[in-house]
Amino acid sequence: MPPNLTKPNSGFTSKPSPLCTFVSLIILLIIGFYTLHYPPGNPKKVLFQQIFLSSASNSTIASYLRSLTSHPHLAGTKPSLETIHYVKTHFQNLGLETHTVPFQTLLSYPVHASVSMHFGNSTVLNLPLNEMGIPSYPSSGLIQPYHAFSPSGTVHGKVVFANHGREDDYRTLGLMGVNVNGCIVIIRKGGGLSRGAVVKIAEKKGALGVLMYAEGDVSKGSFGSGVERGTVMEGVGDPLTPGWGADEDGERLKLEDKKVLERFPGIPSLPLPFESAQLILDSLEGPLAPQEWRDSGRSNLSHVGSGLVMVNFTYQGEKKLATIYNVVAVIRGLEEPDRYVLMGNHRDAWTYGAVDPNSGTATLLDIARRYALLMRKGWNPRRTIIFCSWDAEEFGMIGSTEWVEQNLVNLGAKAVAYLNVDCAVQGPGFFAGATPQLDNLIFEVTKKVQDQDSEVVATIYEKWKTMNGNNIQRLSGVDSDFAPFLQHAGVPSVDIYYGRDFPVYHTAFDSFNWMINNADPFFWRHVAVAGVWGLLGLHLADDPVLPLDYLSYAKQLQEYKDAFSRVLDGNISLTPLATSIQEFTSAAKQASEETKKLMEQEFTNDLLALKIRALNDRLMLAERGFLDTDGIKGREWFKHLIYGPRSNYESGLEFFPGISDAMAESKNMSQKDWHAAIKHEIWRVARAIQRAAAALKGELV
Repeated sequence: MPPNLTKPNSGFTSKPSPLCTFVSLIILLIIGFYTLHYPPGNPKKVLFQQIFLSSASNSTIASYLRSLTSHPHLAGTKPSLETIHYVKTHFQNLGLETHTVPFQTLLSYPVHASVSMHFGNSTVLNLPLNEMGIPSYPSSGLIQPYHAFSPSGTVHGKVVFANHGREDDYRTLGLMGVNVNGCIVIIRKGGGLSRGAVVKIAEKKGALGVLMYAEGDVSKGSFGSGVERGTVMEGVGDPLTPGWGADEDGERLKLEDKKVLERFPGIPSLPLPFESAQLILDSLEGPLAPQEWRDSGRSNLSHVGSGLVMVNFTYQGEKKLATIYNVVAVIRGLEEPDRYVLMGNHRDAWTYGAVDPNSGTATLLDIARRYALLMRKGWNPRRTIIFCSWDAEEFGMIGSTEWVEQNLVNLGAKAVAYLNVDCAVQGPGFFAGATPQLDNLIFEVTKKVQDQDSEVVATIYEKWKTMNGNNIQRLSGVDSDFAPFLQHAGVPSVDIYYGRDFPVYHTAFDSFNWMINNADPFFWRHVAVAGVWGLLGLHLADDPVLPLDYLSYAKQLQEYKDAFSRVLDGNISLTPLATSIQEFTSAAKQASEETKKLMEQEFTNDLLALKIRALNDRLMLAERGFLDTDGIKGREWFKHLIYGPRSNYESGLEFFPGISDAMAESKNMSQKDWHAAIKHEIWRVARAIQRAAAALKGELV
């Protein structure tokens, strides 16, 4: 167990010892030597990176996390104000320019919920809805499990099991002669769909309501009894202010507005504990479940059809305006203060939030502590670094989305990159997601940070390579706060974390005790994430030429085109796509050669500085070219045509979301209309790639 976990430690509250003073003096002398004898660049930069890595403290991160998770802090509630104050005070104590940004947004809270089974002999069984083994909800500050933005309602009917609630699951039921119309469906989480998508599909099939459970892991004991909370709202951001920031006195749509109503499902839903879900599953009759359904989870599943047992399901919720607060801290850049490197994590949690999200919050606070230490030793970043602590992410990325919408013009002109960490540590194994021009930077940084899980001395890069071949995921999902930055504003983005998943996700068991007993007992994984995240920030803030490599992007686009051609009807031409990718590849090669030439210059002068600035602008702005003003059809707020959410998961493509959606629509239109729709989406993507190529070349066409 980490030592001294009770008192937050800013790193500057105690008087330094004589030895510390002496060491600091030596470091300052070394920095001064490098500054006088070397041109701006590598030696000095490397020294500061080494100081950053050597100033890691696992006990300090642990102390932050213990304080952050001392009580539940759901967005918009009174206890969340204490967490806001803690984060803001930490930044201020480090001497950072700090402020809060309030937004008044629509949030959703439970008032009452109940689920009961009604048997043929007139007996009634009321099912537990809370986690077992958790202290009384009112006294602990926990809010009962619920689905945010679910409509209120009472439904009474037979129950059908619909597996993961996907379209093909309902087709399977149909082939078995099972109709869900007029029934309550019970669904187990999984299958790649969001909660909102699951409820939306069930509503379309005629279901009265949805009961949803997570199977958990039976090997985890009581943790498998957790109830997974979450939102069922479609899209991201405040539903009352679509496209603009939710200022307190600003314009708002009415709750009855069509644009608002279409964000919410029309039938109620509720999460269930696994044990309660199993009681319902045991009562089912009708056809036997397919073997793959029975073998694919923890559930003791036999039948899928409704039996004699009826279920009464009531949910009463309250949608209301609440004030949320983003906390923003700034380190001004010395040479390019108008270029922003953004590092963000959300702060709000469904319960205690030790993993999700405050493992990331504690890590962000420690990076800020270490950056402040560097500043005391003479470091000033070339570009401005902005720390962002978002609120109300769990309700649909509301805090970050409102901030991005409010600052869209400045971000479009000045944002270099957004570095996101949500759950810093979920368990073992390093994972990274990014836009492709940041791949090589991630590889470089992970070669500099030690992986503490290895029995022998190894870097994160080495351990990661043996685990999954240094595979970097892409950011197509709406999984965290990178979504508004990349998919709406076109800012190059990164998302990193340790651990694939964890059994206490969104449950009352996501606590500090779970972290120290399961995910990271000695907080070395937190230290590793902080090392990677912090070094990414230092490179992007300090490197004279931005470390953005578009050759990686060109290679990825070519791979997407090749994968697309393998699933496409041979009557549809990919020539527009192929031509645009060739143009982009040529621009990427030109930018790469220019980068090498500029980096070979030993001494700087005004002309060289202007050339570097011009190249950096092109490297920064190229990602914006992938945006389309019309957005993705049916989800127009999402502007990015390479990475974005799909409305239908049946096409199998995790890129080109507009093309993916068009491919999945074949069953709903004639072949002629279907081909026309796909061709149009291909042309839209081709034009987006051409725009990105033109931005990278910095030339008008």
